Amino acid sequence: METPTTSNAPSTPRAGKRARWIGGVAALLGMLALGGLAWYLTHRGPAEGGQGGSGTPATAGAGGAGQGSGGRGGRGGRGPAATVGVATAEKADLPVTLDALGTVTAAATTTVRPQVSGILQKVLFKEGQMVKAGQVLAQIDPRQFELQLMQATGQRERDEAQLENARLTLERYRTLLAQDSIARQDVDTQAALVKQLQGTVTTDRANEGTARLNLGYTKVVAPISGRVGLRVVDIGNLVGSSDAAGIAVITQLAPIDVEFAVPQDRVAELAPRAGDRAGAPMVALAYDRTRSTVLEKGGFYALDNQVDTQTGTVMAKARFANAGSSLFPSQFVNVRLELRTIKDAVVVPVTALRHGSSGDYVYVLQDGQTASQRPVKRGIATVDKVQIESGLAAGEQVITEGADRIKDGARVTLPSQRPGADGEGGGKRRRHRDDAGAAGATR
Repeated sequence: METPTTSNAPSTPRAGKRARWIGGVAALLGMLALGGLAWYLTHRGPAEGGQGGSGTPATAGAGGAGQGSGGRGGRGGRGPAATVGVATAEKADLPVTLDALGTVTAAATTTVRPQVSGILQKVLFKEGQMVKAGQVLAQIDPRQFELQLMQATGQRERDEAQLENARLTLERYRTLLAQDSIARQDVDTQAALVKQLQGTVTTDRANEGTARLNLGYTKVVAPISGRVGLRVVDIGNLVGSSDAAGIAVITQLAPIDVEFAVPQDRVAELAPRAGDRAGAPMVALAYDRTRSTVLEKGGFYALDNQVDTQTGTVMAKARFANAGSSLFPSQFVNVRLELRTIKDAVVVPVTALRHGSSGDYVYVLQDGQTASQRPVKRGIATVDKVQIESGLAAGEQVITEGADRIKDGARVTLPSQRPGADGEGGGKRRRHRDDAGAAGATR
């Protein structure tokens, strides 16, 4: 019993190794079989298409239909032709624009301060009211200034009387001098007195004018036209020219300006026309924050003289009439500046332009059923149109929808060419397929 057991022990490890080796070979063969099946399934389309072309008529008809319909690339009959949308390249006048975010700034802002000190008697404006230049806004107590004017007038009249008396005396002295009845020194002294009184009268007239001017300053008037802000002082307060807040702030709303930043690369297009007031102005449009509504139409007004080193931009200004008060100071708006207009530019929808590793291109529809890839050079673009500077002519049809499902040379169909879209053409195609099928069944 011990001898057989000893003789069979070495055979057990060799049997286990042989089983593992056979299992590994079987797994490898299985993987190779799966790989071959996958390759066959993915490459049998062209082969079957070629066999159908040389087989029976029924098979040939099926193969011909496969080749005619195309696939994703439109080659080898690997699927139906892709349905695409097309548009015609056309010529149009294309405006060259510059879009920027701007801030509305008032053309002029003035803090109204009294030029004389006194008690505020009246406030003759309402908060938020539109006022005109020269309109009286407030009244300061004028009584002290009226008295000062009276005093200056009295002083002037007294000195004028003294001057008149000195002139008469001078005439008498000259008559006596002619008769040699008075010394010449007395005549010269009297002449000097007349000139002295003339200077005094001139000073009195200036003092009287100053007093009259101060009396006029008791009526505080608007220096510019615009909208008055909120009142900052009430009746009964002592006001003066040194008050920082003043009586009110007036902001000019018509015309009004919008300041915006221009990239330094675009300054060359604006600089030649920045100071040209005689030529045709560049049109500026102010849009709301959604860019859906035009708030005001104006023109380019001014360009700053230096580039901001931190942002690489130059500040520019556009001016708007703002007759309807649609723009308000410190409001944020979107500005579109029309720099120039390109005449007869070839344009296509933006969806027609494609981008690849070799550059921009479009798919051009050839013979109404083939898509041809053509490189182009793009120009400026608007919201829905893009300019084609070269590579495309006006009147050619480009593919705008479904271009991601086709390749160069692919066969395509238009929505109007699908079966059933046009009765006569669709009926002919159906009759052709029915005749081919009947012929194959007969044979």
